[in-house]
Amino acid sequence: MKPTVIRNGRLLCPAHGLDQTGDLYLADGNIVAINEAPAGFVAEREIDATGLLVMPGLVDLSARLREPGFEYKATLASEMAAAVAGGVTSVVCPPDTDPPLDEPGLVTMLRQRARNLDLARVYPVGALTKGLNGEDLTELAELRDAGCVAFSQANHPIVNLQVLYRAMQYAATFDIELRLRAQEPTLAGDGVAHDGEYASRLGLTGIPVIAETVAINTITELMRVTGARVHLRLVSSAAGLALVRQAKSDGLPLTCDISINHLHLADIDIGYFDSLFRFDPPLRSVRDREAIHTALLDGTIDAICSDHTPVDDDAKLVPFAEAEAGATGLELLLPLTLSWADAHKVPLHLALARITTAPAAMLGFEASLRPGCRADLALVDLDDYWMVTPAALKSQGKNTPFNGREVRGKVKYTLVKGKVVYTA
Repeated sequence: MKPTVIRNGRLLCPAHGLDQTGDLYLADGNIVAINEAPAGFVAEREIDATGLLVMPGLVDLSARLREPGFEYKATLASEMAAAVAGGVTSVVCPPDTDPPLDEPGLVTMLRQRARNLDLARVYPVGALTKGLNGEDLTELAELRDAGCVAFSQANHPIVNLQVLYRAMQYAATFDIELRLRAQEPTLAGDGVAHDGEYASRLGLTGIPVIAETVAINTITELMRVTGARVHLRLVSSAAGLALVRQAKSDGLPLTCDISINHLHLADIDIGYFDSLFRFDPPLRSVRDREAIHTALLDGTIDAICSDHTPVDDDAKLVPFAEAEAGATGLELLLPLTLSWADAHKVPLHLALARITTAPAAMLGFEASLRPGCRADLALVDLDDYWMVTPAALKSQGKNTPFNGREVRGKVKYTLVKGKVVYTA
């Protein structure tokens, strides 16, 4: 990379409480100094960041890139372009591709393709069982050596708890993290919405909160026995978060995230069967949404993810119960986090920590403006208000319940390893 200086930006670092106007010096892929150039530094590129927020790049813990196998929904190139347009410099991708990421060769191929694009960093999550069949464990150690940062079933359940027990024993032995969905499949059944008054009035089959709480209780009890490290994906209910809070208080090595969609929306937003609001887990009650706000502030929830799931139009232009769950989110993670902070008067550094510092720590690196850290950065105009429309999104997936909403916060530059990979 060219030695670069970013001048006169508002430098905000959630990790260290830094919030000041100044200059940032980059070389060899890292931050080398703040405000005062190191000895012998000669900038080959200068970026004027006057009026811009300079912050660590976003780290998204769950974004489906749709390759291999689902290129008609999105391509690696389209979603990497969407990531950097949203200021996302590190992307964790679930294993539910086609075929799933259950062989080292598939993981190596994905990582190589991502390197060739030279945009955001990609962190693959390996399949916990072969073909995500819920029965036969994959070669976790080999997949880890190929580059998998953790192991998951994505949204595919493990019905046989003996399999999950063995997986957690193995993971604990090799200090491997498991990323599990907290949903008991037989209780969730064929539900498509939160099991409450609203679903009853619409005649939609409900998924009860107990499907989440039973799963969390099962996972935490197995953690106590095995000592496994677990990250719970997409916790959605007040009762579920209460269990997470208690497990953390008991000292279990448990972390969790929530989807940006569940931070803003509730089951009442489904309206008249609007399939754009079909998610898995489903949008829950207003009370559950408020519990998510509280849990973000008290540290029960470690991170916010986009749960980016590009869906083709045909999969949404069907009745609600038949629609594919999911929405695009990579380019909306930052502005929707800012919207939440504005609405609830959350300090900016606390809100941004949930999409930078905290998820980065789970991946084993420091997202910071401290010298010596990665020069993965987002330069953002906080006063740039823009309308969410299909035309405004680079992702191949255009479906989002936030279409037509005005948001603030536009990424003007994204840098990865000190290289400018996106300019607005």
